[in-house]
Amino acid sequence: MRVKRGNVNRKRHKKVLKLTKGYKGGSSKIFVAAMQAMMRGLKKAYVSRKLKKRDFRALWIQRINAATRELGMSYSNFINGLNKANIALNRKVLADIAINDKAAFAKLVDQAKAAVV
Repeated sequence: MRVKRGNVNRKRHKKVLKLTKGYKGGSSKIFVAAMQAMMRGLKKAYVSRKLKKRDFRALWIQRINAATRELGMSYSNFINGLNKANIALNRKVLADIAINDKAAFAKLVDQAKAAVV
């Protein structure tokens, strides 16, 4: 029995070319090049979704560290003090408080200092 794959191939090609729309040169027009570019792009997108979490955590830590040093305490002592004082706030929330509500963050630093000593 003969199998004709014209429609299947066309659909597959159109799907790949749609994903590579906007790529430079033949990567958006030639199927083989587009297939390689698509695979590379999807792989990088997957990796970047993991790296994004790492990058944001590092950013939050930098912001908390800068805010705690203004108040005369290091980041590690601050986190240690919060843990000893049983204050469970994640770094995202702490960084937001450090930027938007300086008075509340100063109170947190005071509580952390009291717990460390």
